[in-house]
Amino acid sequence: MRSAVVTPEGDRIRWVELPGEEPARVYLHGLGATAPAYFAASAVHPRLAGRRSLLLDFLGHGHSDRPEAFPYTLEAHADTVAQALTAAGVAAAEVIAHSMGGAVAIVLADRHPDLVSRLVLVDANLDPLPPTPGAAGSSGISSYTEQEFLAGGWAEVRDRAGAHWWSTMRLAGRTALYRSAVHLAAGTTPTRRELLLELKVPRSFLHPEADGAPSGAGALEAAGVAVVPVPDCGHNIMLDNPEGFVRAAAEALARD
Repeated sequence: MRSAVVTPEGDRIRWVELPGEEPARVYLHGLGATAPAYFAASAVHPRLAGRRSLLLDFLGHGHSDRPEAFPYTLEAHADTVAQALTAAGVAAAEVIAHSMGGAVAIVLADRHPDLVSRLVLVDANLDPLPPTPGAAGSSGISSYTEQEFLAGGWAEVRDRAGAHWWSTMRLAGRTALYRSAVHLAAGTTPTRRELLLELKVPRSFLHPEADGAPSGAGALEAAGVAVVPVPDCGHNIMLDNPEGFVRAAAEALARD
């Protein structure tokens, strides 16, 4: 376990680091998740092993600190990840990022281009989502006010999320979970999709084959983003089909 101070108050981001060759690979998790639980098996798979790998938890999540005053915007997440990577001596990393992690990775690549040499987005959130009462993810969480969520809405989300997601979601600070979800659902200006289209690094977008092509797939491909269907999986591609995920990720990392 490694860590770096990333706020003036001394809050730390933590990550599990696997030794290996440079350039480093950075694995970023989704909302209410933690990178070691979602990516450890993939990072040590023979097709991906051998590279220095940082399985990093965002502030408010997993093993990292949970400051109450932190805004938890996508920009703030990206900037604190940048501070952690800089402290770790990482530059030009290959970033593999799931769901909300993909959204943060896009912002990271836009704001700190020296830190990112390649993006592998895993069913990442590209567009704003309207508040949706009764949903389990960011759209459902954002349908509460912060006061409502902290006063008991979190328990309703727990029950909708199910035991598997809750096993990591319960590690997140409730304020962190709420604010991260709200800002993920609200999006950025320009949008994450617009930022992704303009990035100059190699980019791939992995998605569940059963869902069909993602919205705007043609425009993504026209901008040089490889859109890659992965069979036999849902949103958590790396957990649902580990071999399929590793194969798709390894091929994405080998793209020019």
